Amino acid sequence: MTEKARILITRSLPEAVMARARRDYEVVTPGGDAVLDAEALIERADGCAGILCCISEKFPAAVIARLPSSVQIISTFSVGTDHIDLASAKARGIRVGNTPDAVTVATAEIAILLMLGAARRAHEGQRLLYDRQWRGFHPTQLLGVRLNGKRLGIFGMGKIGQAVARRARAFDMEVHYCSRNRLAPEKEQGAIFHETPEALFAVSDVLSLHAPSSPETRHILNAAAIDKLPQGAIVINTARGDLVVDDDLIAALKSGRVAYAGLDVYQGEPDINPGYYDLPNVFLLPHMGTSAIEARNEMGFAALDNIDAVLAGREPPNPVV
Repeated sequence: MTEKARILITRSLPEAVMARARRDYEVVTPGGDAVLDAEALIERADGCAGILCCISEKFPAAVIARLPSSVQIISTFSVGTDHIDLASAKARGIRVGNTPDAVTVATAEIAILLMLGAARRAHEGQRLLYDRQWRGFHPTQLLGVRLNGKRLGIFGMGKIGQAVARRARAFDMEVHYCSRNRLAPEKEQGAIFHETPEALFAVSDVLSLHAPSSPETRHILNAAAIDKLPQGAIVINTARGDLVVDDDLIAALKSGRVAYAGLDVYQGEPDINPGYYDLPNVFLLPHMGTSAIEARNEMGFAALDNIDAVLAGREPPNPVV
């Protein structure tokens, strides 16, 4: 029998994913679900040909430089790769793969949930019930706004942005977008392209962020950008927390400049800005964008596909480096 290659899986993944991994590989896992620090990553990677990691594990240049020479690929259980120093991985000849397709539908659904939850004041309604304060129907109680007819601005029209646009059209929203490149007409589906973020923000009754984190996008939603939004706009973020300057958004929510926000990602998570907790007009979720069993299984299988290919001498199906 051919000896199985050894791989490190850094977190507890869905059972179907773990079963496939154990079928094909000698799997090293830390046990439990604690996030591995740098020393633990390096130690547990000893003798491993591949690492299947999550966004919680950080691979800066210093860690990649100390990984065992046996490591051929880091395959991340995510679409984002900002937790991995890609240049350092490339310099060492370590391939990097991600899972760009598996996250699309589940994240788009959460974006729509956040829009509805924010616009219709779901958090405040739930608090009223759970605090046993609801006294029955009242004609002016918790009046939110409808989504139909609103202009939806999508910042970052990749696969997730396009999936959000398709779903938003079912709510009769008018779709606008700004992206690095304009889509072909058949992909635009009537969406209106804006060449600059500022032009997009100016028409976004609802602004939904779907861009990756980069030097160009970090803190793109700051006080100056918020001032360009229509009065009483709604802000949705299922992309990356560092696209938003938290203090600026919190101030806008307090003043009413931004009417509502729906957030699933945060800078510094899980230690998010405490100012959000006291705001009634924010609908918060704990990074649940891909929290569907179908999505998490697909993510795990895609991450394993990357490892399978590299260890067999093939190009990974979802290469980053």
